[in-house]
Amino acid sequence: MSATASNFVDRADAGRQLAQRLSSIPLAHPVVYALPRGGVPVAAEVARALKAPLDLVLVRKIGAPGAPELALGAIVDGNRPQTVINEDVRRQFGVDDAWLERAQDRELAEIERRRVRYYGGRAQIAPKGRTAVLVDDGLATGATMKAAVTALQRQAASKVVIAVPVAAADALPPIEDVADLVICLRPEKWFRGVGGYYDDFHQLTDEETIGLLREAWSEDPSRR
Repeated sequence: MSATASNFVDRADAGRQLAQRLSSIPLAHPVVYALPRGGVPVAAEVARALKAPLDLVLVRKIGAPGAPELALGAIVDGNRPQTVINEDVRRQFGVDDAWLERAQDRELAEIERRRVRYYGGRAQIAPKGRTAVLVDDGLATGATMKAAVTALQRQAASKVVIAVPVAAADALPPIEDVADLVICLRPEKWFRGVGGYYDDFHQLTDEETIGLLREAWSEDPSRR
């Protein structure tokens, strides 16, 4: 079978396939958290199938200087924003505290912008005592996902489950070390980037993301 033939059609297709896998796993009092923007259409399908509320974890990758695609770390929203740093990458690029502080401030500003646009005054769902199902459209390095896991655990989620359609195989063990359960439909040894496993992997806009959230929340009386 060719690579294209085995691709997910789009993020919604990936979400439905992921939901089918998750539906066979007992999950106590689940809430589905998407990593925006790409994780939202995947998570919307998962939340619908699990009959669970949909929410977000606002997290941003901190790219290395001159190599933004390489994750130096990630920062995640919260009363006390949590930052996870890859110390090996930091040493490799000689990143000092001043540079890191500027990068953190820049990403926190984007997180705040997204909070205002996406929530529109709605309250976030606290993960305390619940099974937090963290969903993204794929996993390349795992930096942003690891930050999200740490944040939800510090907010007293009873269990954190990671669910992704595709991932670089070598990125999974560090995530398995911190999460309670990791579900990945396609762990790929020869990883070609998340977008390489989708026929349609267009960059979602804020408008598309907001539309998907509003649709999901309209189906959930607790979020109206």
